[in-house]
Amino acid sequence: MQSSLVLQNLLSAPVLFFFLGILGVLVGSDLEIPSPLPKLFSLYLLLAIGFKGGMELAHSGLGPQVLLTIGAAVVMSLLVPLTSFLLLRLRLDGYNAAAIAASYGSISAVTFITAESFLNVLEVNFDGFMVAALALMESPAIVVGVILAKLSAPAEDRESAGDQENGSDLENGGGSLRWREVLQEAFLNGSVYLLIGSLVIGYVVAAFSPAGLEKMDPFTEKLFYGALCFFLLDMGIVAAQRLRDLRQTGAFLIGFSLLAPPVHALVGLLVSALLGLSQGNTLLFMVLCASASYIAVPAAMRMTVPQANPSLYISTALGLTFPFNVVIGIPLYMALTRYVIPVG
Repeated sequence: MQSSLVLQNLLSAPVLFFFLGILGVLVGSDLEIPSPLPKLFSLYLLLAIGFKGGMELAHSGLGPQVLLTIGAAVVMSLLVPLTSFLLLRLRLDGYNAAAIAASYGSISAVTFITAESFLNVLEVNFDGFMVAALALMESPAIVVGVILAKLSAPAEDRESAGDQENGSDLENGGGSLRWREVLQEAFLNGSVYLLIGSLVIGYVVAAFSPAGLEKMDPFTEKLFYGALCFFLLDMGIVAAQRLRDLRQTGAFLIGFSLLAPPVHALVGLLVSALLGLSQGNTLLFMVLCASASYIAVPAAMRMTVPQANPSLYISTALGLTFPFNVVIGIPLYMALTRYVIPVG
């Protein structure tokens, strides 16, 4: 790996603020971010990248490469949880294996945003349609995770769940209420809804009212970098706090959370080469394949697979995989991209 890439990533303001949050916890500082603010900044970041992605999508159009890339992203969000589940099932019960697999089949929007910031520092171009891939990769993994949990559940649990669902059907006039809730959480959870909605709005404004783009520029461009620094400061605090939970995971899960990202990234690199993506788009595609969800998927798993231990799938995704990708993974993936993908 080129040392310059590592230094540029480590010395970028967002990553330094991430380390500042981690250090604060380790040295016992009482630094904390009031609870409404991280949620607000998260929503802002999703809105900004969605709007900019829709704007760029309007400029690039829905050509064959765009559709193929988005389709490949969705396929990866289906395959990664399946392969991860088969490996995790060697050491874990079906519930926990399915919940962790769903987390790694989904994506981390903050990791994606950090990769975009990294590309901007390197002055490497990328296309806005990658945000559409981001928006569509989160939900399929949730559905796959729930299905895997149901299929791998012990027979007595399936019978009990069936009795409960039948009773629920009678009380609610028929229909599978549980599956409606699963699908609603997968496709209409707040982050996915805001990201897709912002993408559509950015596309419409760019296509039919270009004058409105200039008015949005201070909000979606000027404030973005500072908001990312503030959000990663909070993520550093949360990630450091989650390190304590890693004692429960064991060596197997620690190894999985550190080795799965580069393996999935390598698959993403191969797919990107076959699709003929540029270096910037390839890095973003690799990051989407390598990241793990610690917001949307845990929320869905807590509701649909309560038997799974949240400490396992949250601490691995947030305590290890997220810091690995932000600090080491992104420059590593960029070095591999430069080696495989030609400039142009």
